[in-house]
Amino acid sequence: MKKRYAIILAAGQGTRMKSKLYKVLHPVLGKPMVQHVLEQVKAVGLEEVVTVVGFGSDKVKEHLGDHTKFVLQEEQLGTGHAVMQAEELMKNKKGTTIVVCGDTPLITQETFAKLFEHHENEESKATILTVKAPNPTGYGRVIRNEQNEVERIVEHKDASPDELLVAEINTGTYCFDNEALFDALQSVSNNNSQGEYYLTDVIEILKGKSAKVTAYQIDNFEETLGVNDRVALAQAEKTMKLRINENHMRNGVTIMDPENTYIQPDVVIESDAVIYPGTIIGGKSIIRGNAVIGPNSEIQNCEIGEYSVVKQSVATDSKIGDRVNIGPFAHIRPDANIGDDAKIGNFVEIKKAELGQGSKVSHLSYIGDAKVGSNVNVGCGTITVNYDGKNKYLTTIEDDAFIGCNSNLVAPVTIGKGSFIAAGSTITKDVPSDALSVARARQSNKEGYASRLKNRLKDNN
Repeated sequence: MKKRYAIILAAGQGTRMKSKLYKVLHPVLGKPMVQHVLEQVKAVGLEEVVTVVGFGSDKVKEHLGDHTKFVLQEEQLGTGHAVMQAEELMKNKKGTTIVVCGDTPLITQETFAKLFEHHENEESKATILTVKAPNPTGYGRVIRNEQNEVERIVEHKDASPDELLVAEINTGTYCFDNEALFDALQSVSNNNSQGEYYLTDVIEILKGKSAKVTAYQIDNFEETLGVNDRVALAQAEKTMKLRINENHMRNGVTIMDPENTYIQPDVVIESDAVIYPGTIIGGKSIIRGNAVIGPNSEIQNCEIGEYSVVKQSVATDSKIGDRVNIGPFAHIRPDANIGDDAKIGNFVEIKKAELGQGSKVSHLSYIGDAKVGSNVNVGCGTITVNYDGKNKYLTTIEDDAFIGCNSNLVAPVTIGKGSFIAAGSTITKDVPSDALSVARARQSNKEGYASRLKNRLKDNN
C-alpha cells in the first residue's frame, strides 16, 4: 500500500460565524470541528498530518497538540495558497495526500478510507470527493465527459445553463498523488477576480498534462456539509447527534427520544442500557449494561455500573458502581467513587469522596473530601465541614456508622465503626467505634414564655 498523508485546511477566520472563537474550534457535540476531522482521517492510517493554520493558530495548536504538524498561512489567499504552505514539509514525499477542510466535521473515516482506496485502485493523479446535492446552487459542478471521466470543475457563477443542471458537486475534499500535487501547484496563478490561488486549478492543470483525474461519489449529502455559519453548525450538530444515537440503538441501547438525547462521540454504552430524553452524556463516559440514565441528566467522564439508575442528576469525572441509585437532583462532582448498591438521594452533593458498598446519603446532604465505609447511613442535612478557608481536610466514616440528621462533621475527624451520631450534633473530635456521640446544647423549656413573647409583639405593633 502507498504511503498516505493528509493536509487539513484550517486557516480561515470564519467571519460568517460572527464569533471571537476561531471557526474550526467551534464544537460539534462537545468537540472542535477540526478535531473531528483530524481523528477521522487519522483512523485510516497516515504517515503524517499537516494542518494549515492562520488567525488564532495558537488555540488550534493547543487543541490538536502533537497529533499533527502545523504550517502557517499568514495571508488567506485561497485554498491553493494554503496547500502551498505545506510544500517544505511535503513536496518530496511519495504517496497519496488527502486535502480536507477543517470545517467538515461529518465526513467519516469510512468515507476517507474508500476515497483513498478508489484513488489508489484507479491509479489517479487526483480524485475529487463528490456528491449529488438536492440544491446545488452555489457549489462548484463536476463536469464529466461521455466516458464518465472528470473533465473539469466549474464554479456556479461561471457555469453555463446546461452545467447549472448538473447536481454532482465538488465537496472540497481531494486525494492527490503527492508529487503531482506540488508540481502542479507551481503553475497555479492568482489571475482571477479574487486574486487568490485556487486548489481546483490543480485539476485543470493535471488534465492539461493528460493525467488521470477521477471522482468518488458518495450518497450522503449531509456528510459533506461545510460549516460556515451558526445555522450550518446547528445542522452539523443535529446530524452527528442522530448518527451517533442510531449507532448506539443498533448496538442494543434503548434511546427513548433520539431527537432530544445528546451523546458525544467517545462515549461507550453497553447493550440494554436505557437513556431517557433530555440526557447529555459526554467525554470518555462508559455506561454499563442495563443502566438507566435520565431523564434530564448530565454525565461527563463517568463510568456508571450495571443496573445503576441516575435520574435528573449531574455527574462529572467519577466512578459509580453497580446497582447504585442516584437522584433525583443529585450532584456528583469530580473524583467521587460510589460503591455498589449505594444510594444518593435528592439534593445530595458528593465531591472527592468515596462511598462504600450499600451506604446511603438519602437527601439534603453534602459529603466532600470524605472516605465513607460500607453500610453507613447518613441522615438528612448532614455536612462534612471540610474547608477552613485555606485548607481542606478529610472526614472518615467507618463501616456501619449511623449519622443523625443535621449533623456537622468538622474535619479532620473520624467516626468509628458502628458508632451513632445524635441528630443535630456538631462533631469536632474523633468518635470511637460503637459509641454514641451527642454534641449539642441541652434543651431548656420555659413554660408560658410563648404567650409573653406574643403579647410583646402586639404591643410593638
